[in-house]
Parts: sequence; structure tokens; C-alpha cells
Amino acid sequence: MVGRKRKILLLTVAFAVMASVLVTLPLGAPAHETPADVTVQAFLKPEGQTLRLLLRVPLTAMQDINFPTYGPGYLIFDEADPLLEEAAYLWIAQPLQLFEGDTQLPSPRLAAIRASLPSDQSFREYDTALEHVFGPNPSSDLELFWQQAMLDVLFEYPIQAEDSDFSIRPGLERLASRVQTVLRFIPAGGVMRAFQFVGDPGLVPLDPRWHQAAFRFVQSGFLHILDGIDHLLFLLCLVIPFRKFGALLPIVTAFTVAHSITLIASAYGFAPNTLWFPPLVETVIAASILYMALENVVGANVKRRWIVTFAFGLVHGFGFSFALRESLQFAGGHLLTSLLSFNVGVELGQLLVLLLTIPVLEFLFRFVISERVGTVILSIIVAHTGWHWMSERAVVFSQYQIQWPGLSVSFFLDVLGWLVLALIVGGLGWLAFGKLWNPAGRESDAEATATPEEVGVD
Repeated sequence: MVGRKRKILLLTVAFAVMASVLVTLPLGAPAHETPADVTVQAFLKPEGQTLRLLLRVPLTAMQDINFPTYGPGYLIFDEADPLLEEAAYLWIAQPLQLFEGDTQLPSPRLAAIRASLPSDQSFREYDTALEHVFGPNPSSDLELFWQQAMLDVLFEYPIQAEDSDFSIRPGLERLASRVQTVLRFIPAGGVMRAFQFVGDPGLVPLDPRWHQAAFRFVQSGFLHILDGIDHLLFLLCLVIPFRKFGALLPIVTAFTVAHSITLIASAYGFAPNTLWFPPLVETVIAASILYMALENVVGANVKRRWIVTFAFGLVHGFGFSFALRESLQFAGGHLLTSLLSFNVGVELGQLLVLLLTIPVLEFLFRFVISERVGTVILSIIVAHTGWHWMSERAVVFSQYQIQWPGLSVSFFLDVLGWLVLALIVGGLGWLAFGKLWNPAGRESDAEATATPEEVGVD
């Protein structure tokens, strides 16, 4: 009986050992890990009835493809071509979509493919890259780790005409955790247009019509205001003490006009192009939230708040411009249209926030807590957040060394021009908001000029 138990125990131990060995053995070729960061270089050029797409992709982004190697991982160039073609179709041609007008182009023809050294500089220009991709593979005795090699590929798509409207949906975000695509579109008889985006930008018209650019930037402005927590807190500070649309109209309009001025000015290059300027703007935006919240605590004046809102709106406009800077590449030749459309999207987002916030505050102050106490509590919470943001951003700003411009005639002329513009805009704003949209002011003016009989004085 004891011998039988011993046999069973030995068989159990042996089975456990065999199972652990089988688990540790590789069941196939090891899968390639997803790279963290990949940059794709691409040229797109219509020529006659052919659209040429020329790409350079790091070979390490071609996952689940076991390229022929020897030694510690050197690529065998003479045997790699079939697998390079498989990788190009699987990871580039299949997910990438090109459109001529509204029609998606069919699967492309693989015109040329090769592996390249990472030090190769041919992709700086289209002509040199095209010449390079038709060249021979590197020498077979070259020792190049496959993880360091580049895949150069040329796809050709049939098209109706070279002057058609083309658009692209890259679909290359699966290549790595972060994929940056640098695309240069060379239209027939036109000037090269460069695009740079991270991840999936969606459908990108390469030479957009005005309505395509307008729709894209309206959507961008709408989503930006809903995603910008600092701008939303600033709006909340405006809404808390004044929950009537009549009172909010001049305030919100002042904010809109102000940020539109600086947004457009920044897009046309009339803003400081220095490293310290963005952190300064972000710090002042946080300070604007803190100031508005504290003003709500001590008591806000609707007759004068539009002035403060206008001043802070100028700063918020620069903040909008920083977020919009990378997106302007999708505007094509419709820069002003895109800027105005972005502003329209921002205003639609602000209107949605007001429509949602005002009823909630009305309910809160009517049934939950008194208006004054609720205003103070909410404003203190916002002020606390604004203070922390301002402190953190001020630390970042303090790390930059500011180089002030030299005193010259041109510098003083620029400053004078900005001052004149500020006076003109401020004067127009005072006339519009202080007179036209201030019923209380008009009534007091009427009473001041009325006769004793009209005001009821004996």
C-alpha cells in the first residue's frame, strides 16, 4: 500500500515538472512588441491618372512578421522582400484609405519596396525618395539589426484626373502606441502642402473647399470649449451671479469679441513667438478664474463686469490660438474662414454650457440653498482651483528667461499701434455695452433729462 502511494506521488511530481517545462517552452516564434513611438514619412503626388503614395515606416512597427535574420538579429536583405511586401500590404495598404472626391480608391499596386538604413536622408525631397525606393537593397554583407531598418514603399492608385479633390484617412495608429505622421501633398501644378498629426486625424481633405474647412473648425471649436476645463470654470464664474440671459448677453459677447481679436491676431503672426509666452498666458488664464471667483464673493457689478471680461477674453484668445495652432494645417487656403468657424464652434459650445448651467443654478438657489450663500460657496471652490492652477503655472513660467525687445523706433511704433487698436476696440465696446445694452443706464439718463411733471415731482 505504501509502495503504491509512493508511485502515485512520484508520478504526480513528474507530471508537474513536465507541465512546467511545457509551459515555459516557446510555442512559436516570439511576437514583436508594439513600439512606443513611431514616425511615418509620406509623400502623396497625383501624376496623370496615377496617384503615388511614397512612405517610409520603421520596420519595427511591422508586428507579427518574422523577418529573416542571422546572428544577433541582422536582417538578411536578399530573403526579406516577400515578407516586406506582406508587411506593407498588411500594416499600410489595408488600413489606409484614399478618396478621389467622394469615391474611395481601390487597393493600390505595389510599385517598389526596399529596406533602408536609418541614416538614409533621401526622404527629405520627393524626387530623391522616389529615386531611392527604386534602388537596390543594401549589400548582403551589411550588418543591420532588423529593428533599426526602415521600410520604404511606393504604392500607386488609379485615378480619374490629377486635379481632382483628394482626401486621406491614414489608419496607421496601430503601428505604435504613438504614431506621428508627416505627410507632404504635392498637387498637380501647385505648391506642396505639409501635414503633421498624431494618431488618427480622421478624414483629411488635402485641398479642402471652404465649407469643408468651416465644418471641421466649427466642430473643433465646439469640442475645444467643452474639453477646456479652465474656460468652463471662467464661464461658470460669469454665470453664478447673473443667471438671466439679458444680463449675460453683453458679458458673454464681450468675451467672444475679445478672444476673437487675439485668436485672429495670433493666427496671422501678431503675437509673441517666444517660449515663455504660452506659460504666461496659461498663468493669466488661471488668474482670471481666481479674480472672477473672488469678485463673485465680494459682489459683482453687472454694469462693469463686461469690461473685466473683455480684458480677460483677450488673454483667453491667445489660449485658444495655442490649441488651434496645430489644426490650422487643415485649413488649406481658407485661414480666415477656418478661424471664424472655430469661433462659431466656441460660441455654440458656450451656449450649450449656459443652457445647461443656468437651470441647474436656478434650481439650486431656489430649493437647496440661498442665493448668496450658494454664490459664495461655489465661488470659493472655483477660487481654490484657480489659485492652485495659477501657482503651478507660475512655477513653470518662472523657469523661462524673458528677453525683452530692444528699444527702437519700430518697437515704439508697434506698441503705439497696439495702443491705438486697444483704444478703438475699447471705445466701441463702451458704446455698445455701456449704452446700447444697459437698460438701467438708459432709464437713468431718461430720468435725468425728464421734466418734473414726467417724473411725478410736485
